[in-house]
Amino acid sequence: MKIGIGSSNPAKIKAADPFLNYYENTELAVISSDSLVSAQPFSDEETKTGAINRAKDCLRQGAVIGLGFEGGVMEMKDGMYLSNWGAVADKNGNVLTAAGARILLPLPIVEGLRQGKELGQLMGEWTNDPEIRKKDGAIGVFTSGFLSRSEMFLHISTILLGQYIYIRSNHH
Repeated sequence: MKIGIGSSNPAKIKAADPFLNYYENTELAVISSDSLVSAQPFSDEETKTGAINRAKDCLRQGAVIGLGFEGGVMEMKDGMYLSNWGAVADKNGNVLTAAGARILLPLPIVEGLRQGKELGQLMGEWTNDPEIRKKDGAIGVFTSGFLSRSEMFLHISTILLGQYIYIRSNHH
């Protein structure tokens, strides 16, 4: 069975592991999918939609199960938070979503986002590591390395797998 992951980012590819470990005889297709949302999503709704679009795009490109993960930011009264969403979609029309950790972003990062820069670019400047989005990401930097971007997406994927198994076994 072909499981598609709608990203070539190593932090997101790792998130397919729960599905690959659960289902036997699977192959992972790394698919360069389009989120169809802005490069820097500015709400939970937009970030979630990006994840869904990536998952569905995997199906269009031949996957039996499609996975999509998207990072963004969201505004609250006390500031701007990191926002991460995942989605799983299948050929039967099932689409499930889950969200990950949220942390308040420092003001200099928020100001850069408001000027139109992407979080990955800002984090690259902040850490002097242009590849940070493929490794620990903002969540890793701002949690002192206790939670990496890969681990956060892995957590979202584990939630998605659990939801997916539940839906499939209960035929809802």
